[in-house]
Amino acid sequence: MRTSLFRRHRGRGPGRLTGILMALAVMVGLAGGTASAAPDDKAAPTRSTVRVPARAMDAVAAMQPSWNLGNTLDAIPDETNWGNPKVTKDLFTTIRAEGFRSVRIPVTWTDHQSATAPYTVDAAFMSRVKEVVDWALDEGLYVVLNVHHDSWQWIKKMPADHDGVLARFNSTWTQISQTFRDEPRTLIFESVNEPQFENATAEQKAKLLHELNTSFHKIVRSSGGGNTDRLLMLPTDGCTPGQKFMDDLYTTIKSLNDPHLIATVHYYSWYPFSINIAGGTHYDDVAQNDLNDAFARMRDTFIARGIPVYLGEYGLLGWPDHNHPSRVERGEALKYYEHFGHAARLVGVTTALWDPGTWAYLNRETLKWTDPALIAWIKSSWTTRSGTASFDKVFVPKSEPITAKGLTLNLNGTKFRGLWHGNTKLVEGRDYTLFDKTRLVLTAGALTRLTGDREYGVNATLEARFSRGLPWRIEVVTHDAPVLSDATGKTDAFTIPTQYRGDVLATMEARYGDGSNAGQTDWTPYQEFNKSFKPDYPNDTIILTTEFLDALRDGELVTLTFHFYSGEKLMYHVKKSGDSVTGTTVKAS
Repeated sequence: MRTSLFRRHRGRGPGRLTGILMALAVMVGLAGGTASAAPDDKAAPTRSTVRVPARAMDAVAAMQPSWNLGNTLDAIPDETNWGNPKVTKDLFTTIRAEGFRSVRIPVTWTDHQSATAPYTVDAAFMSRVKEVVDWALDEGLYVVLNVHHDSWQWIKKMPADHDGVLARFNSTWTQISQTFRDEPRTLIFESVNEPQFENATAEQKAKLLHELNTSFHKIVRSSGGGNTDRLLMLPTDGCTPGQKFMDDLYTTIKSLNDPHLIATVHYYSWYPFSINIAGGTHYDDVAQNDLNDAFARMRDTFIARGIPVYLGEYGLLGWPDHNHPSRVERGEALKYYEHFGHAARLVGVTTALWDPGTWAYLNRETLKWTDPALIAWIKSSWTTRSGTASFDKVFVPKSEPITAKGLTLNLNGTKFRGLWHGNTKLVEGRDYTLFDKTRLVLTAGALTRLTGDREYGVNATLEARFSRGLPWRIEVVTHDAPVLSDATGKTDAFTIPTQYRGDVLATMEARYGDGSNAGQTDWTPYQEFNKSFKPDYPNDTIILTTEFLDALRDGELVTLTFHFYSGEKLMYHVKKSGDSVTGTTVKAS
């Protein structure tokens, strides 16, 4: 990954946004082959027993599913500097046992090689990389090895220092090729992660990337040994799945006339949804269309022409992050992962989950999943579809008489089998009604029983079960409209006292009196979750960040509109004067 998901100085900049925005279009129907699901092996293979298919398409299919050892050997400057422990062999034993068939091992070489010719890689670091790669190979896993954050550390300077960058790139791959030339064919080389070039036109970028990819190909193939027919992976510009970028890569692959080449791109969902900005609070039709379009382009540009695709990173840019408030609503995130796995299988793309480490998916200390239910949804998507619903919560106002509440089921090709509360199956007709097979309405009687004493928050959790896949969890939530209070503070510490009363914060709009957008972003009034604002549920506040407050115009009144997932909206005024901030509630009209 060009940038860590959770480190501000490594955030994906405007180029990523531009690339993703280009992908929005009407939904494209998907068709094609089906990617191989993880086999139900009776005995885990070893490197000596893995037989790599001769055809690249078949070999890449055998790599599904894949997993990234993120923020580790690619960490800057050293393996443990980004919060993960040193890799052990047991990690790969765990990954193999969890059903993964390949791992991508990102490596940043910059701080471990001389910055001047001959750009020698430190022998101890090269030895460590080989040790880690060998552990994974010994577990019978396919391994993807690359040049990672070097892309934005020195490769991006190629427009201004063409010869110097090319020489360093060539030297790096000459050394890697020599070190790993006798490894089995289960080791794959990836030329460069998310390549970028500063101060260059689109045409220049395409030409430079073509030069790097072809130089990489020549160096590896000429190094002999197992490198003569090793599978090689070539990226698009930024690893973005935009049509122009994929067309350029297709041209490069076609020109090399080598049957052992793989195209690679990345996908992190529709940008506003992925980080919760610009009102992207739900996995809506726009976000779904973006995903469908991306996979259709992969199919038509590469797979239909016999070139396999390895989707080297996927996930959501701001979720999960167990160190911060959850910016993407859980059920909406699960719908994305369910849809992603289905779309990948339809077109035959092998997918690699980007795992930045302990605070996200796999806890590298315990080798246990931080969120087992989440990984269960990801695993299920490898082989089947699951039913979902329009939301994963039913909000029941405490201040009003209880009435029937409904959700729309997304069957995804399944059949609804019923609704459960724990081990108790709810009774159709008494507890719920199903209209037209998809509209599920909970009766007032059932909600009265489920909400119990009606304390604010989750009173009960139901399961909608389907003919296949995983059940969809529905929380029954007692709530009332949140209450905000006046406040004073400083730009480096300002919070709004908030009685959440069972509700959940979704997003925040910010506007000046003239209607223009306030805050760090000038292209949308809806600010970025956790960057401009964030909920602090334990302390009953909403935090306005220093970055947001510093971006406000001095002395001007700003109207904030807080949106909650129940549908409630509250308005609030803030004004900055120097480093002082005042906040006042706005009475509902």
